[in-house]
Amino acid sequence: MRSLLAAAFCTISALPAAADDWEDVLARAKGQTVYWNAWGGDERTNSFIAWADQEMVARYGVNVEQVKLSDTTEAVTRVLAEKTAGQTENGSVDLIWINGANFLSMKEQGLLFGPFLDQLPNARYLDLSAGAAATVDFTIPTEGYEAPWRLAKFVLFHDSARVPEPPRSMADLLEWSRANPGRFTHPAVQNFMGATFLKQALIELSPDPAILQSEPTDASFAAATAPLWAWYDTLRPHLWRAGEIFPENESQLQQMLNDGEVDFGMAFDPAAAAAAVEKGLLPESVRTYGPAVGSIGNISFVAIPFNAAHKEGAMVLANFLLDPATQAKAQDITVLGSYSVLDLSRLDAAQRQAFADLPSSPALPDAAALGPTLIEPHPGWMTELAEEWARRYTK
Repeated sequence: MRSLLAAAFCTISALPAAADDWEDVLARAKGQTVYWNAWGGDERTNSFIAWADQEMVARYGVNVEQVKLSDTTEAVTRVLAEKTAGQTENGSVDLIWINGANFLSMKEQGLLFGPFLDQLPNARYLDLSAGAAATVDFTIPTEGYEAPWRLAKFVLFHDSARVPEPPRSMADLLEWSRANPGRFTHPAVQNFMGATFLKQALIELSPDPAILQSEPTDASFAAATAPLWAWYDTLRPHLWRAGEIFPENESQLQQMLNDGEVDFGMAFDPAAAAAAVEKGLLPESVRTYGPAVGSIGNISFVAIPFNAAHKEGAMVLANFLLDPATQAKAQDITVLGSYSVLDLSRLDAAQRQAFADLPSSPALPDAAALGPTLIEPHPGWMTELAEEWARRYTK
């Protein structure tokens, strides 16, 4: 049963009048330009969105314009400012690649359109049973206000020519860094990837990981993070540049690995290193793995703001992203290398074969190499972690 809060959203952001079936949505979408606000820090993703634009124009007469973000909060802030100014129609943001704290913020402030997921024909390929990954975003029920589009999971990758056996636990990483000072680092914690590395360490080191599924209190945060800060205090002097400065994002860290400046990279995409090797951006000796305890995983979603100017076009794009052929192309390591969000058991034989025929790579891990999937903490933990890290370690 949807919460009363979700029901209230439905009242203020229902489907457009006359969009009672999918043919109506397609007809109304034709000629629209969808402004998709999405992180712009990954060239593979940018290229994939450019391809999606070409396909959307050819199939549906809908243009897709990527608004490249350095942080998703930029788009959320814009939508909130428009609502505050009384702009309830013709908003500047049509679709947002969004997760976690940003989704929770928009949901709580009534900034979302929908529910719309059940209106998408390709939603039939998803597992939408209670508690399934496609229905929960960082412990927050999506309730149809988001559509999945790619699967994400935290991974590390290393140059096996220099590090044949990588450390597979945070304790082992500390010992390895002591023996190899300056050869490991992580992106700045203000960046999503740096904060994710901290969350991964927190889950492994926390005395009670189950508490991370609830919003943190002062007491629970202090208790859960005490081992993390003790570990990080010891690790930090052995990081690259003694932990005084950090690469801005995972792309810079990947370049440092390619240049031989460090021995490890990290990503929230198990195929990121394989795709980079394919393009000659990393050496062929790079290999990907997950920590032995498992690694944080979730689904990336798209959402439509309550005042989007082109809601129908945004719905058509969200549906296109769930098309089995689109998902197979996205999983191709020569294109994007993003694992599919679909329940493959719901596909027909030809659709499944498209996934089976995708190219492979020695840098592309199998499920065993990735280990178990760990559930994301409540969004509040990421916010608190980033703030506390900044308080402790920035001057």
